[in-house]
Amino acid sequence: MACRAGDYRLGLVVAVGIQAASVVRIAIDASRCTVPRVTGTENYAIQLIRALIRLNTVHQITLYFRDQPRPDLFPASPIVEQRVIPFKRVWTHIRFAAALWQDKPDVTFVPAHTLPFIFLGRAIATVHDLGFKYFPQAHPASQRLYLDWTTRYSATRAKLILADSQATADDLHTFYGTSSSKIRVVYPGVDKPIVGDVEEVRRKYNLPERYFLFIGTLQPRKNISRLVQAYALWRKQHPNDNTALVLAGGKGWLYDPDWTDNVEGIHITGYIDEIDKGALYAGALALVFPSLYEGFGFPVLEAMSCGTPVIASSTSSLPELVGEAGLLVDPLNVEAIAAAMSKLSSDQPLRQSYHRRGYKQAAKFTWETSAAQLLNAFETL
Repeated sequence: MACRAGDYRLGLVVAVGIQAASVVRIAIDASRCTVPRVTGTENYAIQLIRALIRLNTVHQITLYFRDQPRPDLFPASPIVEQRVIPFKRVWTHIRFAAALWQDKPDVTFVPAHTLPFIFLGRAIATVHDLGFKYFPQAHPASQRLYLDWTTRYSATRAKLILADSQATADDLHTFYGTSSSKIRVVYPGVDKPIVGDVEEVRRKYNLPERYFLFIGTLQPRKNISRLVQAYALWRKQHPNDNTALVLAGGKGWLYDPDWTDNVEGIHITGYIDEIDKGALYAGALALVFPSLYEGFGFPVLEAMSCGTPVIASSTSSLPELVGEAGLLVDPLNVEAIAAAMSKLSSDQPLRQSYHRRGYKQAAKFTWETSAAQLLNAFETL
């Protein structure tokens, strides 16, 4: 499926052009913005709220935090209030819900699946993915049941659901029967990582000059086993090429050390400092990302924004993001993954072509466009 991010540039124009009939009082759950370790979900909330504050000139926004945010977390605005409402456990369903009952906003926005159990008024919620449906074994039973119940509830209770991709929108309809009329696909933005000193980052993580890169949590959903098998096959087919495979990320739930056992050329870095990601992408021959399921695959667009060619799965949301700017492969086919690696490793003009196309593709995904669509939803809900 070709990326339709260009359609959202129209959404930006529409949102900016709307003259709101009245001020909308907006409540936003900003509790994920103050966690110590920022992952994709937390970054989504932070970047979207920042862009929304910059774009909004009319509506009253109240941000609700469980913990005290740092002073520079969000831009200053006279029409944005920050409220810290501490509570140790079940913050969403007790403390945040109580604040909503007291403040009675016109609309509540939760950027991560879970709406409070009981509250008044209209609501918008973002559903990022339904990976727990495809890989239940990757979650403890209690967590899986909670994710399923809260996502089902939010999909029913919300007036509008924002889905990170058409693949997620389709999953909401398949698993929960959510009507397409209450789902709006709003692609997140992607910020180009800062590209620092490539040689310095190589030395820091003890990496060779040429390498294929995977970046993400090392877990079954990311298809690490088949990726390593494909790399081993590629090495067998190219005995004189010493290009390595770098697996950059922490070891996740159900990580299996047998995935990489007895395979030469593998480098496992552990967690990567955020400041090093850009140089890690820029120094790679290609990003190889044959994930079995992604609600939205940030690494493929981050790599493209750094000029790095991409090999990605032909499933879930990844074809929407890659479009014609990378190679798509069947993630279950080890030979197909290895063939794509061979194609890129041996064809410099092809790598240069994907380098140029990748820049253009990644540039379509901006937080300003995402925020404009969210603002339009607030004004038209």
